[in-house]
Amino acid sequence: MEFNVILAFWSVSILFVLTPGADWAYAILAGIEGKFISTAITGLILGHLIAILCVAAGVGSLLNHFPILLTSMTIIGACYLLWMGINLLIKPAAISHADGQSRSLLSAKAWLIKGIGISGLNPKVLLLFFALLPPFIHPKMAFSPTVQIVLLGMIHLLSCTVVYMLVGVTAKRLLRTRPTAVKIVSRISGGLMVMIALILVVGQL
Repeated sequence: MEFNVILAFWSVSILFVLTPGADWAYAILAGIEGKFISTAITGLILGHLIAILCVAAGVGSLLNHFPILLTSMTIIGACYLLWMGINLLIKPAAISHADGQSRSLLSAKAWLIKGIGISGLNPKVLLLFFALLPPFIHPKMAFSPTVQIVLLGMIHLLSCTVVYMLVGVTAKRLLRTRPTAVKIVSRISGGLMVMIALILVVGQL
């Protein structure tokens, strides 16, 4: 692929990644917990990967023919974010000092699954890829459109990994010794998730 095409795509993609949203809120929470930053980020990245593969598989055209599918995905994703956000508002995250190995393994799995749900069920992520990737695809290139989508998607995933890790690590360093700040930031993250969920629902009315 031509370098100018890759650079143009990255310029648009990184703006999306740098915009705080549900992914940022989740990375911050992972930083507060401290032990599961990489696991949580892996979950977020897997969710984005699912969206990219859906676009590569042609799901975008399917959703265009059956809008009810996108509406259903939007409602499901909004409900998931709403549930996560309300839980954080009621029971904000706290600094954890537990050491049990079995608990750590269970918690790591939970952080991974929740991360996949946060980004994988976020219809805004799917819409982004449906709108963002196709304009950068050139049918006459040596690579097939599917391969081009996957290659550009990998660039996006790399940006996501770097930015989300920085967010998580920064949150860990700034908040791990400040329990009051942890509760405040946790509630802000929960409120952000609730707000995004409500915006998604209202957008379907």
